[in-house]
Formats: sequence, structure tokens, C-alpha cells
Amino acid sequence: MPRTPMNARDQRRAMIADWLRAGGVGGQEMLVERLAEAGVSATQATVSRDLEALGAVRVRSGYVLAEGLRASGPGLAAMLGQWVTSIIAAGPLVVLRTPPGSANIVAHAIDQAALGEIAGTIAGDDTVFVALSDGVAPGDAAAMFRALRAQG
Repeated sequence: MPRTPMNARDQRRAMIADWLRAGGVGGQEMLVERLAEAGVSATQATVSRDLEALGAVRVRSGYVLAEGLRASGPGLAAMLGQWVTSIIAAGPLVVLRTPPGSANIVAHAIDQAALGEIAGTIAGDDTVFVALSDGVAPGDAAAMFRALRAQG
């Protein structure tokens, strides 16, 4: 079966995804400029929609694809190292503190890592509640998060 050629939107999104995987994308304006240099006209609003469709998330250094946050190894370690300011075992939970507005990014990374020790997360503005799977000691889970954060 012959391949269907990509339309302009798909080509633009493929370019953006490649740049995000390579790193160094600071913001939407940078992407608009890079696209223009590549001969592709796009507005900031278009780039914003593209980033949302690609599943990109904003981190301190710019944008990254959420797929890059899924690994329980370096991806999650880097996320914890960059965003988590404290880790506290509290009852059947582990509480992670982040800068304001960052908890959802951390919770998403933890959920995507699909760690067996974690049942799920709930994110507020600057706090992530990590619900543990049955039989997991909060102190052990907190130690695991601390070790991952130290690697990041």
C-alpha cells in the first residue's frame, strides 16, 4: 500500500517533535522562529496547539515531550531532581513538594513511569500526594524517590 504524504500540519508537528527530542527549545517564540527559518509560516497560537497535540509539557528549561518523562530511569530522575524540593513519608502516602505550578508535571511523570510501588498521584499547585500500592512502606517509597532525585 502506498504511503500517504504528510500534510503541512503533520510535517510541522514532526519538525517540532524532533526539536523537542533534541532539547534546547526554550519557548513557543523560539519554535515560531525555527519554523520560519525552515520556511514554515506559523503563529504562536498554532505552535501552542501543536505542542498540546504532541503532548509537550513546559519545564523550567523550556518544552519537552511527555514521552521523554515516561522512563522510570533517567527521565523520572531528572524530573524529580529538577522539580521536587522535599519528600515526606506521611501515613500511607508520600508527599512531594514542588515550586508553585509544578506539581502536575511531577505527578504526570510519576504516573507515566508506571512504578509498581505507586497506585497513583493527586497533584495540587505545589504538592503531589503519591498513593502507595498495598504493602509498600511509605519510608521505603520516600527513600526510592530521594534516590531517584539524587540521580537527577
